Amino acid sequence: MKRRSAIKTLGALSLLGTIPVALHANSTSHSNNKLSSIKTDILVVGGGTAGAIAALQAARLGSKTVLIENGSQLGGTTTTGGVCFPGLFHAWGKQVINGIGWELISETVELNSSTLPNFSIPFGKRHPQHQILINPALYSLLTEEKCIKAGVEIRYYETPLSISRKANTWQVEIAGKGTHHIISAKQIIDCTGNALITSMIGHKLLREDETQPGSLIFELDGFDISSLDRTLITNLFQSAINDGTLLSKDAYGGVMGLLTIKNGLATQHVMGADSTTSVLHTKANIEGRASMLRILRFIRTLPGCENAYIKKMQPETAIRETYRIDGLYKITHEDYISGKIWYDSLSYSYYPIDLHVEEGVKPKHLQEGVVATIPLRSLIPKESNNLIVAGRCVCSDRLANSALRVQASCMGMGQVAGATAALACKQNTTPHKVPLEQIKSTLNKHGAIIPNKNFY
Repeated sequence: MKRRSAIKTLGALSLLGTIPVALHANSTSHSNNKLSSIKTDILVVGGGTAGAIAALQAARLGSKTVLIENGSQLGGTTTTGGVCFPGLFHAWGKQVINGIGWELISETVELNSSTLPNFSIPFGKRHPQHQILINPALYSLLTEEKCIKAGVEIRYYETPLSISRKANTWQVEIAGKGTHHIISAKQIIDCTGNALITSMIGHKLLREDETQPGSLIFELDGFDISSLDRTLITNLFQSAINDGTLLSKDAYGGVMGLLTIKNGLATQHVMGADSTTSVLHTKANIEGRASMLRILRFIRTLPGCENAYIKKMQPETAIRETYRIDGLYKITHEDYISGKIWYDSLSYSYYPIDLHVEEGVKPKHLQEGVVATIPLRSLIPKESNNLIVAGRCVCSDRLANSALRVQASCMGMGQVAGATAALACKQNTTPHKVPLEQIKSTLNKHGAIIPNKNFY
């Protein structure tokens, strides 16, 4: 072989050695269209604030539990949403929410070498003094680890397509990345946040024409806040609002709110943000990100902020309100602010009425000594069997829901739902027929705090 031909041949062989798959791979597909079957005792749909706790409680009680989540991590509002101060676990100097949610929060704080507030001081209307700042990434890791240790089968990137009933068992068709299967479950816990499962089954939902706006959580950096001329930048901000460079919903807390915001707080609103469908959720995300660009471009025009940049931004617009179930009992605003205790109250909720509107939010605090409670009936849709919900889709009016939706309250609901579903599964009955004393006893054994009239 001539030298030039040999070099040419060796070059071709060298190239072929770098792309063997292209020449020798078998024809195949990463998608599996075959419909497979999975059997479980309890199916939890939604791995957010309430869902992860519900799955943990059910699994710890010995129920075979499957948890499906259409995202990539557990934690919901706390992690993907970026609200890393998950509500209030203490009220008026006493702890009112404990159990699995508090276990996760306290371990996250400890592993992050953070500190807890002094809960013995009853701050009352200064409720942020009792907020607990946590590391959301660490919270997600610990939640996942605990679920796996308890035996929960986590299935990310999956969503329900249809639900039917066969021989007293739920048949839920699930699809995901390269997956398609039927999950047979004795009980379902709907923790989707928008009562998706409840709606798919055919039960009625509650919702007003107007819903609370969402927020895209972010943090800016690249400037020295102490060196800024506040009067000047406030005037420039108002001019930007007036000429349309910024929209009022981009910064309901004013320009200083944008510059000083951090740790999961938000002063930006996405009006009409809705996660009910992929189309609506996409719209909310696009609008949130467009707002973020308007904000950044404006901030960089301010004297002293020319090098401003996005230090942190969540992957999704956080949603505050969509649908609620039409349950066996609707918690009203009056119920909430009066601290009413029912015969079936199984968890507390302590947070101000917190209704967001386009102009912002003005929390309405509870009177001294008042702590709201959540009855089991508000977690059970009317005329339902083998179905319970937890989280912000709890049956309530809009004002009550603006406080009930906060993470600590949702964690309490999640534990109640997990315990009730597990007991219903063992007794071959439906959640609202499980004896209340058995639910209370079970929750007590797992650290939860049951409401009582002698709280204060």
